[in-house]
Amino acid sequence: MRLKDKLVVVTAAGSGIGRESALLFASEGAAVAVVDFDGGKASSVVEDIRRQGGTAYAVQADLTSPDECKRAVDEAAIRLGGIDILWNHAGTPGPGGIEDVDLVAYQHAMDLNLRASVVASGHVVPHMRKRGGGAILLTASVSGLVGSQFSPIYSAAKFAVVGLGKSLALALAADKIRVNVVCPGPVNTPMLPDFMGRGLSAQEAKEVEAKFTAQIPLGRVAEAQDVARAALFLISDDAAYLTGVALPIDGGFTCR
Repeated sequence: MRLKDKLVVVTAAGSGIGRESALLFASEGAAVAVVDFDGGKASSVVEDIRRQGGTAYAVQADLTSPDECKRAVDEAAIRLGGIDILWNHAGTPGPGGIEDVDLVAYQHAMDLNLRASVVASGHVVPHMRKRGGGAILLTASVSGLVGSQFSPIYSAAKFAVVGLGKSLALALAADKIRVNVVCPGPVNTPMLPDFMGRGLSAQEAKEVEAKFTAQIPLGRVAEAQDVARAALFLISDDAAYLTGVALPIDGGFTCR
């Protein structure tokens, strides 16, 4: 088991990539704090983990609030008995364009995509120091590596997340805290239509998805488990000498 006795916190773990990852991490021996805005979904994931013999706890939190970010980290630390690993996974597509942008929607997107990672990462450091080190994982996107004409605000936030990860890797190395970033392309989750369909009809959204998929050398969008397995590698001791990495999980899309 690659995460035996590790104490892991995963945000946005109530569905999609977060859910699959929480289940995978628990199967690899971790005790998992399942953090989500939807407490019911978090509890459902916890029940699934416990049904399979694992250890998990639900933590409901609105991570757009700095106070809630800090409370979620502290509550997870109390329930788990400490924190070895934090995956800041929560995010949202945000506005699709830049003309006449809804600034309230813009702020919400920046708060969840970027500020939540800043606050939670900073607040977890003392907990990890008590454990002698740890690993922080951030979720960016291929849109944090190359520009996105459809999602300029999301792309801006995710470029910042990549920069944050690389900078924290330098800042926290002396504390034996590794920091890495996953950069998924499109993933087959309930959020995918939100990314592809903003301001479009259902048919137009399907056409956009088909065009994007045609640009992926491996010929398909990712499944949630593809991202979960990559995350497992980066937070495990198999990646003990890796920090500051921004790993594309995109079927070769960014090779072009």
